[in-house]
Amino acid sequence: MTTSKKPALLVLAAGLGSRYQGLKQFEPMGPGGNTLLEYSIFDALRAGFQRIVLVVQAEHQEILEKNLRPRLKSSIDLRFVHQHLSDLPAGLQAPATRKKPWGTLHAVLSARHVIDEPFAVINADDYYGAKAYLAVARFFERRPSPGDQKDHYCMVGYPLGQTLSAHGGVNRGRCVQRSGLLLSVEEVVNIKPESDGRCRGTDLLGQAVDFDPKEPISMNFWGFTPSVFAYMTEYLDEFLQVRAGDPSAEAYIPSAVNQLVTDGRADCEILHSGDAWFGVTFAKDRAEMQGRLQALVEQGVYPEKLWH
Repeated sequence: MTTSKKPALLVLAAGLGSRYQGLKQFEPMGPGGNTLLEYSIFDALRAGFQRIVLVVQAEHQEILEKNLRPRLKSSIDLRFVHQHLSDLPAGLQAPATRKKPWGTLHAVLSARHVIDEPFAVINADDYYGAKAYLAVARFFERRPSPGDQKDHYCMVGYPLGQTLSAHGGVNRGRCVQRSGLLLSVEEVVNIKPESDGRCRGTDLLGQAVDFDPKEPISMNFWGFTPSVFAYMTEYLDEFLQVRAGDPSAEAYIPSAVNQLVTDGRADCEILHSGDAWFGVTFAKDRAEMQGRLQALVEQGVYPEKLWH
């Protein structure tokens, strides 16, 4: 069954970049002065995505309106939504001690009122490669009907070893798969390479986790349908019933997907684009990012200035 609507791209751009010490999603990275966000939009539009929805902090929308919208064609549907601390399931209130929103799952829910078509979710400060958008667009075209009472989603996986930083630990979603379908995914934080060639991080319970660098991991590139909003609302409700009083608690997309596939309410196909992922977690990562984008321009993958 094919979908009659072209997919939307939902970009999570409300992060504060605490480890980077700046708003990396808005910094020029490419040789033509384009941001990582612009490369993502450029690739998505080429792959057939139609609408772009950005989750931003309210105080940053003016920056994007001024700098991004004039570069895009007037025919591109660009929308902004804000992630509010108080935007919670019915009957719940944020405690007075809470100062920040509730993580990436909460950010996705911020867009539930403006998205009614299949959509991809990405981070604004990551480069995923043009083929990743094509892979997700094709998944939506061939996605089976949920007539078996199960919803069908996807994610783009990358080998862990290709996503590490030489400048500190990183957070990733560790995936277990069978026959191309996700069996489980868990958030692991502060992952670093070890001297024995393996990698080590910490799960959300504080336990050490060892990795093979070739293991597939999630870099928060997901393909969903609007049905996921109801699941995520339910998950956030249950999460906050237990952890609302923890000032550092965050609800992650992988944790909700893990629950859905474990319960058999949805499946999630792991796609492999063949393109490399790269990103900026720390300020020292920026030089490598700029060099990689320069190389892609020289190879003809991108024009020097995206929007000419």
